[in-house]
Amino acid sequence: MRFPADFLWGAATAAYQVEGAVREDGRGESIWDRFAHTPGKVAGGDTGDVACDHYHRWAEDVDLMADLGLQAYRFSIAWPRLFPEGAGRPNSRGFDFYKRLVERLRARSIKPVATLYHWDLPQALQEAGGWVNRDTAYRFQEYAAAALRELGDGVDDWTTINEPWCAAFLGHALGQHAPGLTDWPAAVRASHHLLLAHGLAVQAFRDLMRRDQRVGITLNMTVAEPAGDSEADRAAARRYDGFFNRWFADPLFLGRYPEDMLAWYGAAGALPGTAAGAGAPDWPPPGDMALISAPIDFFGLNYYTRTICQDDPHSPFFGLRTLPPRGPVTDQGWEIVPGCLRDLLVRIQRDWTRGLPVYIHENGAAMRDVLTEDGRVHDTDRIAFLRDHLEAAGQAIADGVNLRGYFVWSLLDNFEWAWGYAKRFGIVYVDYATQRRLPKDSAFWYREVIRQNGW
Repeated sequence: MRFPADFLWGAATAAYQVEGAVREDGRGESIWDRFAHTPGKVAGGDTGDVACDHYHRWAEDVDLMADLGLQAYRFSIAWPRLFPEGAGRPNSRGFDFYKRLVERLRARSIKPVATLYHWDLPQALQEAGGWVNRDTAYRFQEYAAAALRELGDGVDDWTTINEPWCAAFLGHALGQHAPGLTDWPAAVRASHHLLLAHGLAVQAFRDLMRRDQRVGITLNMTVAEPAGDSEADRAAARRYDGFFNRWFADPLFLGRYPEDMLAWYGAAGALPGTAAGAGAPDWPPPGDMALISAPIDFFGLNYYTRTICQDDPHSPFFGLRTLPPRGPVTDQGWEIVPGCLRDLLVRIQRDWTRGLPVYIHENGAAMRDVLTEDGRVHDTDRIAFLRDHLEAAGQAIADGVNLRGYFVWSLLDNFEWAWGYAKRFGIVYVDYATQRRLPKDSAFWYREVIRQNGW
């Protein structure tokens, strides 16, 4: 297996999951600080207060990346570190941290890939309505422009929003992520305002960026498969695909929301200006879709598993239920289905990106890692997972998909959101008591893959 000569090999993290130092150097509170400190919200009562202490160990971590041969590092910027109140006066010490990080990455020949939003909304903006409030999209545009002005000398590739589906629906409808709401109309509004924020940021970037800089967005996507051969199950899978995939990809690339989902949300009274059963209104506001669908320079895909869907007329959740996995699973309970990555990449190019550069921005697995007496983690299961998914990615390239790079999730074991520190995704083991970093066998395997550009 060999990849194209210019294929980009990297690893990814996110600010709240690794940085720690949540009260240092002027950083403001985020919705995840508030959520994690709310009893019962995170497994084990864990928080990101310390996490991997990357805020203090960033130089060591960059040197580790270089030792592993990484060509790129995808990190996120903590909005409340730059703007503690979400807007207004910027915090120079926050900008200085990311400037130092970027400078060291470039000094070690590692390409910085910055994500502007990986779910850590400033709490001050949440108290003004958060993503349910349209004004938050404009505050994001201001933050994005400031980040580009201050860090643009060192960062060429920018992602606006990471996984808006999670921020909108896990955070506002299902209550599993910050801010912890269970309000479907709020979730639908939040989803639109997240996409609007992306469009406004792209607009600001086009006015400010150099010609060699690029801006894109990252979506998490699944393959929704019917549980059986019935037309009812196929329709159920189509509805789930609309909820998870098309609700975000269609506006970005086709300039419209899917009609079937507008009708569904309208009938449920979840769209702005509707009551239950009223159908879809004249929504969204004029001009929004043109902003949201403005051309981007690349697309980021996060893929982990598929979803098996069965029709269930009695379920309030889109008239369907999702079934348990049918094959081997990760420690997260997610089914390992590498072939779906190939199918998804082919579909993304056919239905949406049409030849635009695509990057796998996240792919990886939580496994039951065991630290042995010799100080090693022999994670052969993770190596098999990565190899099989990279093989699927290579097959998609052979099918003509313009796939340009792969970022393993994640570089470090870290604070895994609502699971706290109970799940380990990293190719580097973190001893949270001492903050010692220990590359797992998968890290050494990945280093060799990068060296050979395949295997």
